[in-house]
Amino acid sequence: MLPRRLQPLVLILGVVLLFLWLQTTPPGLLGKADAVGYAVCHRIDLRSFHMGERALPLCARCTGMYLGAMLGLLFQALTAPRHGGLPEKRLWPPLMLLALTFAVDGGNSYLHFFPGAPSLYEPNNVLRLLTGTGIGLVMAAFVYPAFHQTMWKRWTDEPALPGYRSLGLLLLLALLLDALVLTENPLLLYPLALISAGGVLVLLSMVYGMLWMMLWRIENTLERPVQAIVPLLIGLVFGLLQIAFLDFLRYQLTGTWDGFHLG
Repeated sequence: MLPRRLQPLVLILGVVLLFLWLQTTPPGLLGKADAVGYAVCHRIDLRSFHMGERALPLCARCTGMYLGAMLGLLFQALTAPRHGGLPEKRLWPPLMLLALTFAVDGGNSYLHFFPGAPSLYEPNNVLRLLTGTGIGLVMAAFVYPAFHQTMWKRWTDEPALPGYRSLGLLLLLALLLDALVLTENPLLLYPLALISAGGVLVLLSMVYGMLWMMLWRIENTLERPVQAIVPLLIGLVFGLLQIAFLDFLRYQLTGTWDGFHLG
C-alpha cells in the first residue's frame, strides 16, 4: 500500500483540489456534472438530449457511453464479485461488433461536420445513444476484470461475463436504460445525467488507481474492500487533476462553459 506518511498528503491534496474545483465550476449538481462533461465531451447542443431547454451534461453518445459503463460495472459486481477473468472468447465477436458500430456511427457522424462530405446515412441522437451505450458495455467488460486482477491478493480466475446468457441480459438492461433516456422525462433524466457524469469519475478513479498500484509495484496486495479506499482515492485525485486541467484549458480557449457551437 501507499506509505502511511504519504497517505495524509494525498488526502489533503484531494480535498484542496476538490475545493478549488467546486469553487470555480458552475453551481449546483448539474453545474458540476456539466464541468465533468466539459472535460471529456464536446457537449454540442444539437447532439445532446435535453431536460426542457437544458442540455444534459454529456452529449447523446457520451451519455450512452458512461451510462453503459456504469451499468456494466454494476452488473458484473452483482453477478461476478472479484472475478478477474476476461469475457469468454465466444463473447469477443459480439463485443467487437459493439465497438465497430460505435466507430462506424461516430465516424459517420463526424463527417457531417463538413458540408458536402460523403457519409453512409443521416446520423441521429438515438443511434448515438445506442452505439455509445454499446461501447460503454465493452469498456466495463474489460476494465472490471482488469481492476480485480490488479487489486486483490485473492481474485477469482473466472470470466466476469461467462456466456451469452449474461451478455444477453446485460444488453437487455442496456436497452431498457436507453429507453428511459429516450423518454426525455426530466424526473428520469436528472438522476441519469448525474450517473453518467459520475461514470467519468468512477472510470478514471479505477484506471488511475490500477496504474498507481502497478507503478508502486503493490498490485495483488489487497485483501479487504476497505483497503481499496486509498488507491481509489488516489485515482480520484488524479482523475480530478485531469478534469481540472482539461476544464481550464478549454475555458481558456473558449471563454464559456457552454458546449461547442456549430456554424
